[in-house]
This record gives sequence, C-alpha cells and structure tokens, in this order.
Amino acid sequence: MRYATTLRIGPVGFRIGSDWRSPVDQLRDLYRDYPQPSDGIVDFNVRLFAARPWRRFVRPSVMIGGDFTIPDAAPLPLAQGLLAAEMGMNLQMALAQRRYLLLHASAVERDGRALLMTGESGAGKSTLAALLMTRGWRLMGDEFALLDPASGQIHAFPRLVSLKNEAITVMERAAPDGRFGPLLAGTPKGDIRHLVPDAAAIAAMDRPATPALLLFPTYGQASDVRVVEPAETFVRLTQASTNYVAMGERGFDALTGLVARLPVRAIDYPDTDTALALVERLWGEVA
Repeated sequence: MRYATTLRIGPVGFRIGSDWRSPVDQLRDLYRDYPQPSDGIVDFNVRLFAARPWRRFVRPSVMIGGDFTIPDAAPLPLAQGLLAAEMGMNLQMALAQRRYLLLHASAVERDGRALLMTGESGAGKSTLAALLMTRGWRLMGDEFALLDPASGQIHAFPRLVSLKNEAITVMERAAPDGRFGPLLAGTPKGDIRHLVPDAAAIAAMDRPATPALLLFPTYGQASDVRVVEPAETFVRLTQASTNYVAMGERGFDALTGLVARLPVRAIDYPDTDTALALVERLWGEVA
C-alpha cells in the first residue's frame, strides 16, 4: 500500500494500509499516544483501496479489505476514510479473533473490576462509557469487550469512541478538553465523531479487570431497573458475540462461566443523568 501505519490497541496489533494519505494521517494523529505492536508483529492487516485505479482520483471511494473481508461490501467516500479504517479493524476482529471471546459491549473499570454494557445500536452504551470516563472510570473499550476464556477476565481494547448524532453534542459538552476526530457527516449511521480515550485508558490498556456487573441499557424509556435471569442473559450474550460459534467449546465455557458469576440488570432511562445515577447506584448495591 502507498501509505501505512501500525498501532497496538490492548493485546491486538494492526497494520492499516491505504491508497490515500488522508486516512493514514488521521489515524496517526488520533492514535499518536498508542504503542506499537509488540516486537513489531501485527495480528491483523487492514487495507483501504480503490476498486479501480481511476477511483483513487475520480470520485474516490474506499473499499475495505485486509486479512479477512466481506465480498461485495459497499465502499465509503474518501471523506469517511477514517470510518473505513475503524470498520476495517472491527471486521478483522469480528471475523478472525480466536484468542478472546468477543462481546459487542462497552466496558469501564473501577478498582480492578469491570462494568460491561451491551445492547442494540442506539441503546447508549458508548455514550455512557464515555461519560463514565469523564467521571473517573477507566475506559476499557467501546466496541468490543475481550473475555479471556482461561482467566475469566476482561482485557482492554480502548479504541476511539464512536459517537453518533446527538451523542456528539453531549460529549463535546461533557469533555470540553477532549480530543475529537473530524465530524463525519452523512454516514450510514448518521453523523459520527470519534473521541480519543483519555491518557489513563491508554496507559492502563495492558491491565485486565475482573467482570463485576453487566447492564443492558435502553435509552428513551421511563427510569426502571429489572433483574435479568441467567438463561436470558446467556442467549442475549450469544447474540452479542461475533465469534461465539467459531470458538466452540471454549466460547461456551467462557460464556457460561461469566453468566454464572455476574449480576445482571436491565436499565431503562430517559436521559444520561438518570442513567449515570442508576449505574452508580447499582455498582454500589450489587457489583
């Protein structure tokens, strides 16, 4: 590839190559405080490329590839090249990660214990994790929580936090000194802006945490808290994992062990202040 950069996020090293300079420059800027892959060896490669040579220059569009790819995936405009790179890293993890059981969840840590939050798109888990980061929690991840089948611990994967639509304004107000990426307007999920995790999250990315509480948040409802039974939790987490089936027995054992020892609650909330109060209350009561 004409342009490339490497970085390590938690235990995973990436090389991202591109036919264009701008996505690589943006990655280098936003990830400038992240370490390099251990011993210079990457786990996954991401490629941002033009489907035809002239598409590098005429209405440039970015195809996402790498070690693993989805055939016939739709390209993104070059203005959304940063999003394409982030999607490429997600794709490699989702299709090929076998060391850890992946949970599509946000994770934050306090006192060596991890709070996991998972749910459908729009549930607010990314925003809540970012807000908790501004209140002294350590951000462990926004997109994936990495469950170690051997130890049962959660390993950090503190990628850029992907803020969507109204969440962008919420976080700009909550973190006025935060480092934000460019505003990416008109993406398939609306407006997106990335927030760089704070220095504490980056410095502690090699330190795992013991899972202590799992929440299923839902935004836009009257405030409520419900106990989620183990059977329902197990089913919902299999649906939230991209590699549960591929990991076979190791994935089953890891997930059943997590469900057996973890208190789980579903929370409904009408606004972020209510959600944060519920999180703090439940952390004190059941975590």
